[in-house]
Amino acid sequence: MEESNNRGELKSSLRSGGSFKSTLSGRSTPRNSPSFRRLNSSRTPRKEARVVGSGVQWFRNNRLLFWLLLITLWTYLGFYVQSRWAHGNKDNFLGFGNKQGNGNSEMGQNLRRDLIANDISLAVKNETNENRVGDGRRIDVVLAKTGNGVSSQRRTNSKKRTKKGQRSLRGKVRGKQKKKVEVESLEMEEQEPDIPKTNTSYGMLVGPFGLIEDRILEWSPEKRSGTCDRKGDFARLAWSRRFVLIFHELSMTGAPLSMLELATELLSCGATVSAVVLSKKGGLMSELSKRRIKVLEDKADLSFKTAMKADIIIAGSAVSASWIDQYIDHFPAGGSQVAWWIMENRREYFDRAKVVLNRVKMLVFISESQSTQWLNWCEEEKIKLRSQPVLVPLSINDEIAFVAGINCTLNTPMFTSEKMLEKRQLLRDSVRKEMGLTDNNMLVMSLSSINPGKGQLLLLESARLMIKKDSFHDNSKIRNPVDIGKDQSSLARRHHLRAFSQNLNNGTVSSDLTHRRQMSSDNEGMLNHSVKILIGSVGSKSNKVLYVKELLSFLSQHSNLSKSVLWTPATTRVAALYAAADAYIINSQGLGETFGRVTIEAMAFGLPVLGTDAGGTKEIVEHNSTGLLHPVGRPGARVLADNVQFLLKNPLARKEMGDKGRRKVKRMYLKRHMYKKFVEVLVKCMRTK
Repeated sequence: MEESNNRGELKSSLRSGGSFKSTLSGRSTPRNSPSFRRLNSSRTPRKEARVVGSGVQWFRNNRLLFWLLLITLWTYLGFYVQSRWAHGNKDNFLGFGNKQGNGNSEMGQNLRRDLIANDISLAVKNETNENRVGDGRRIDVVLAKTGNGVSSQRRTNSKKRTKKGQRSLRGKVRGKQKKKVEVESLEMEEQEPDIPKTNTSYGMLVGPFGLIEDRILEWSPEKRSGTCDRKGDFARLAWSRRFVLIFHELSMTGAPLSMLELATELLSCGATVSAVVLSKKGGLMSELSKRRIKVLEDKADLSFKTAMKADIIIAGSAVSASWIDQYIDHFPAGGSQVAWWIMENRREYFDRAKVVLNRVKMLVFISESQSTQWLNWCEEEKIKLRSQPVLVPLSINDEIAFVAGINCTLNTPMFTSEKMLEKRQLLRDSVRKEMGLTDNNMLVMSLSSINPGKGQLLLLESARLMIKKDSFHDNSKIRNPVDIGKDQSSLARRHHLRAFSQNLNNGTVSSDLTHRRQMSSDNEGMLNHSVKILIGSVGSKSNKVLYVKELLSFLSQHSNLSKSVLWTPATTRVAALYAAADAYIINSQGLGETFGRVTIEAMAFGLPVLGTDAGGTKEIVEHNSTGLLHPVGRPGARVLADNVQFLLKNPLARKEMGDKGRRKVKRMYLKRHMYKKFVEVLVKCMRTK
């Protein structure tokens, strides 16, 4: 009976809507309680659990598919953003930039192009500029030094900025008063202020002119996509090979620049290139980064491990001897990988390198005189080389050839050689106007690093002799004068005129009489002409500070001379300078220039070269044909003065020399000539070791 009563109560409880649990526990569930509503809802707890459980189970079963979809979406977004940026669509990139139809769009594009051009570094006087571009948005551009370059930080005001961001920006604006940005110089190395901007005693600092080049030529080295001749033997040997290149420093001088261009060419031909930089002295690190050349941070163990896996190691200077020695000690068979491209020609460099000369696979020299000199030193020291050295002279790069109007891989139907010759003339006129030169000024130029071996002081002494029409017998400031003959000037002039009258009779001038009449007419018109001397490279890490001070001291003692001297910063953008010049001087002393790449660059622009009769210069410059030679040392100062005077008074001879030099460059010193000879190096080094 009692059991039946309990069953009845349980049934009545369930019938009234209560839960089984609440009945057993003795608790009642009010009709309006949450548990009552939940239990009497259309979805029971068991159904809810089933729905949630099925979602979790689906995610578990399809987890891999879910992540693949997410990764695919993220990858697509990344490629989209990168593509928008890489193809120059920066005007509307991520909401920044100009809208079409706005009158300020062209100004904004030019400003942005100037600020983000990767091939320049900006020197700024610690000032900021507030510029309005595009659709009215305000961009505050702040330029600050970072290493060898300048980083630009952009702050943009927009309606979408959060309140917190606006407060932060307003705080920064209050703390700093905005001023106008003055961009002084572009693409310079980090420099010491050794040459004042303007000074009546020292002369004037001009250039560089990279932005003028881009504006007039409507072309920039940044736009090139690759210059490798895919059908050539060099490309076939370099393809898929691994190279390690050893840079002794990163100054804007011949050896580092040649190695930089070699690395660029190898990458363009499909090789893998790693660079070991023994000293980061100089301003080429940004160039390495811009050209995507991988620089190994470590100069020891990591570089050794990378070199062991390489097909060829190319060391670009005699200074690399210490690294080569350590590498061979670490890996004794490593010497069979090394091709040593030596570009120096002084005994001190030989003494540094001689300990490992016989342990490398082969030596590569850049001039006949250098090769002969080093082989003689090896014979004196009884050093037996593993193989016969290879001669690979340097060449002009494609950028120089392109601007000079010489056919190269960068020419297109829109930028033919003839078109570039026209643009080069416009470039010349613009740059000379910036320098303050007139048609009556003959600009002679020397772009070597400033040190005693390059002979800039002797050049200034020659200029002083020419301008003041002085001699070695007066009370001049020149120390240890040397009597080279009273009639030297007239004899030299008669010699030049005789040689040129013979040359010109073959083509442009029909007779000696016509030639003499032309020269006489030129001399009458040249009475008001003057010489301006441009010296570079100011601020280069290869400059000798004491020597720079000696030059400035000399100029301060001769105010008339200082008015004829211009200075220019170290830069890789030199085409505008060559276009503006009328003659080039390579005044290297001692054994002379090993080769002198600036010499063939000047010849490519049709400039006659006045060089010392020593080293590789006398192999390039043919006396009385492509230029004029003079002795090294102080005896050569007077001869150099006479040669400059001769070119000033004989523009016809100047043009004839320049044309012959240009033809020689096209015949012997283009990039394809150098890499054709480099094939021998690759073939010998890639044989079974």
